[in-house]
Amino acid sequence: MITLTLLHPLQSIPVQNWTFASESVIRIGRSTENNVILYSAVVSRHHVELRRHGDEWEVVSLGANGTYLEGKRITQAPVVDGMIIRLASSGPQIQIRMGATESKSKQNTVAGKQSSPKTEGQSKDKDTFIDPSLYEGEDTSQSKEKLLNKL
Repeated sequence: MITLTLLHPLQSIPVQNWTFASESVIRIGRSTENNVILYSAVVSRHHVELRRHGDEWEVVSLGANGTYLEGKRITQAPVVDGMIIRLASSGPQIQIRMGATESKSKQNTVAGKQSSPKTEGQSKDKDTFIDPSLYEGEDTSQSKEKLLNKL
């Protein structure tokens, strides 16, 4: 099992979780064809893939704006439990956790709203709108309201 957690850009707290039990490839990007969809101008349609090889996983960057690990651009890297990747140099951060998750009640939470646990092939909340002003240091009061209205 692998869990991906979108982190808040300013506070590094969880915003949304996705848990996958049996997939061998997990795709992240703007395209609706991905397992995890992030609507952000800096995220490519097909930005990054997580690929399973036996019991091990690797991150493979596909996006034009790159994928970063500890501030360094990577093309691929082995997944280490708890690692945080950033999509583009100023884009969203995703933490990767391996193995069992904390509890079902904490999964799939978006801005305090609880959604039903996902099962393979059924994903109602895989789309996440990323407010660009959170990354650009602009006044976010209107943008936060728009984001909450979308949820």
